[in-house]
Amino acid sequence: MNCLFPGARPGPAPCVMAPTDARPGRSLAILSKNLGQSAMAAICASKGLKLILTMPESMSIERRKLLTFLGAKIVLTPASGAMQGAIDKANELAKELDGFVLQQFQNPNNPEIHRQTTAIEILDDTGEHLDYFVAGVGTGGTITGTSEILKSQIPHLKAIAVEPKNSAVLSGEPKGPHKIQGIGGGLIPDILNTKIYDEIITIDNDQAFAMARSLAKEEGLLVGISSGANVAAAFEVASRPENQGKVIVTVLCDTAERYLSTELFD
Repeated sequence: MNCLFPGARPGPAPCVMAPTDARPGRSLAILSKNLGQSAMAAICASKGLKLILTMPESMSIERRKLLTFLGAKIVLTPASGAMQGAIDKANELAKELDGFVLQQFQNPNNPEIHRQTTAIEILDDTGEHLDYFVAGVGTGGTITGTSEILKSQIPHLKAIAVEPKNSAVLSGEPKGPHKIQGIGGGLIPDILNTKIYDEIITIDNDQAFAMARSLAKEEGLLVGISSGANVAAAFEVASRPENQGKVIVTVLCDTAERYLSTELFD
């Protein structure tokens, strides 16, 4: 349940933003589409840094309001441009305002933190008795870093990448509009290790919504749309006859409360 983690924790970890990366009062143009948004907004607020977040206009109202409440400035880009449009806008603003772009899609510290934390947590919790790891691909950090460590310890493990059926870029299809916020940015991230996953499963909007609703009503888990997609894909893997008795792990990325205004609550 990654959505329950605090925005920052003490202890050794890869440094995403060093003290020299920004100075008080400097605009920090950052593009972010996952959990890093609110964490970075909280950190910048506590450090006296200006934060500009660029994101497609299709992102939920709740997400925008939360980030604005934390002091961030939101710059929306056309939904048709997907995440590449937000990336381009972030780079443009960084040049214009003397800002610093975190580049989650390129920053090697993104998968590194998953090597040091997510993967280790999964190994500890499963006792290394694990057959499949299923994860949606947004920046690519989770599936890359986690799968690399898991496979180094469990050679038979299979990694499954999850992407929206309407924007199955990893599968060689063209990008397109979809409603599974957090994954399927319409590009292949630089940090994504495309050799680490063994299979790609595509999930449509309705499958993701239905699974997220089911998790709330049947398990008491308030999770977001991409979490619904992850679990739907995990169910697909589990339903195969050859996988009876296999151990399958996936990730619940964020909370349903960020999507109150979306179709998830219709």
